[in-house]
Amino acid sequence: IAEMGPLVGAIDEGTSSARFILFEAGTTNVVASHQQELSQIHPQEGWVEQDPMEILKVVSNCIEHGIDKLIAAGGSVNDIVAVGITNQRESTIVWDKTTGEPLYNSIVWLDVRTSSTVDQLLDEVPNKSRNKNYLKPLCGLPLSPYFSAVKLKWLQENIPKVKKSMAAGNCLFGTVDSWLIWNLTGGKNGGIHITDVTNASRTMLMNIETLKWDRVLINFFGIPSSVLPVIKSSSEVYGTVAEGSLRGVPLAGCLGDQQSALVGQQCLNRGQAKATYGTGCFLLYNTGNIKVHSTKGLLTTVAYKLGPKSPAVYALEGSVAVAGAALNWLRDNLSILPSFGDAQEISEKAVGIEGGEVYFVPAFSGLYAPYWQQEARGVIIGLSEDTQACHIVRATLEAVCFQVRDILEAMNKDYGSNLSTLQASFFPSISFLQNICSFLQVDGGMTANSLLMQLQADLAGITILKPSMAESTALGAAMVAGAAVGCWDLEGPPLDIPSIEWFPKISEDERDVVYTKWKMAVERSMGWIV
Repeated sequence: IAEMGPLVGAIDEGTSSARFILFEAGTTNVVASHQQELSQIHPQEGWVEQDPMEILKVVSNCIEHGIDKLIAAGGSVNDIVAVGITNQRESTIVWDKTTGEPLYNSIVWLDVRTSSTVDQLLDEVPNKSRNKNYLKPLCGLPLSPYFSAVKLKWLQENIPKVKKSMAAGNCLFGTVDSWLIWNLTGGKNGGIHITDVTNASRTMLMNIETLKWDRVLINFFGIPSSVLPVIKSSSEVYGTVAEGSLRGVPLAGCLGDQQSALVGQQCLNRGQAKATYGTGCFLLYNTGNIKVHSTKGLLTTVAYKLGPKSPAVYALEGSVAVAGAALNWLRDNLSILPSFGDAQEISEKAVGIEGGEVYFVPAFSGLYAPYWQQEARGVIIGLSEDTQACHIVRATLEAVCFQVRDILEAMNKDYGSNLSTLQASFFPSISFLQNICSFLQVDGGMTANSLLMQLQADLAGITILKPSMAESTALGAAMVAGAAVGCWDLEGPPLDIPSIEWFPKISEDERDVVYTKWKMAVERSMGWIV
């Protein structure tokens, strides 16, 4: 290992687990890694929290155990030249800068307690229009419980300790990246309070054009600007780790997890897209230096900014709230799925067995892109007396694929109207969704299910490519950190990563028939909460 040359670490802090992975710089070779699960707290229905101190402790454990494994394999901590961070986005943490103590639990991205806060904010929109896209020209995002500013507003209004700390000027706010970087660089003893453009672009407080906190947005939410971190690029040295085995190592890269997967999948050119299948499902489409303002329910987001002087690269994003989480629900709530890994075998039993035409819209906390309907709730429809558990499990896998097709459809429409020159120069018009991308690169835990990948190819009508390197998200963070210290060339030829491919096996007509029924099911899920 000593002969491998420099190593780059990646802290990958997700919703369900954290991990620390060491890569040989400039390669996909994993030298050592350690992963640990994170717990979630559900104080009320629809509320999802995590303990910020547990997040910090688990990340520290992963680092120390990862380095123990490096040393056991004959490596040295002195070979680590930089560390990057990637994190669950939007989740909101507030803490006291003098004590370093969190003022409340982290409110996780998929928490929906702020639905009433969104209603109050819609009342503030001029002309009584209650237009949820009122701020979209400034920040690229609709008013939704999903984003950090709404969660921060709820904390300010409902947690007296937070309100008091804000008034006293002692409160700091951050998404998970900011919390980790502040603590890793010293915490209350000189910790650096920063975020990167990708995480900042998910708060509703950053101007998507200037990449700075926006006075109009800050005033709309009534947030004191003293709580906000400094916005940096995704690839630069922010500071050094203050203690532990990584003491003195530069923290040199930061990306929200979906943007990090885009980089790790090497989608660094306009027109490339990736989908990550995890708790939720997130599809990002690189639009280069062009900001595409979606009219079809997609988000305009920053994909990455590779250095303080580099221009920002943008993406269109479609977010699905419930993907893998629906399989967890079948396992934990309905007890019809013994384990996550059994989904494929059970689903395959549904083929050739009469059971009705079952469709499942898992809108447990409303629908995200492209609908943005927080009043929607889950429906299982098309049941008959012959329906068995295998039909419901299969409908759950299909639901993930249909939701991804919804996003691809929306991208196709936005792309056609906003990026017609890009279409002409990048892709011949083959058929249907291939207008926007001739293939879709995928990653995330659910991609281990090969039936899901075949269903995705069939139901979206495009080729699916899964790289053999499973750690795309962590790899992206390592790439930007390595680039910042000059030991990872992002301009050179892409890394050669073999892929598994799935091709569509059903006809266009078959595809359209089932998709039409899916749209009917979605319609029936809407407007349930009045």
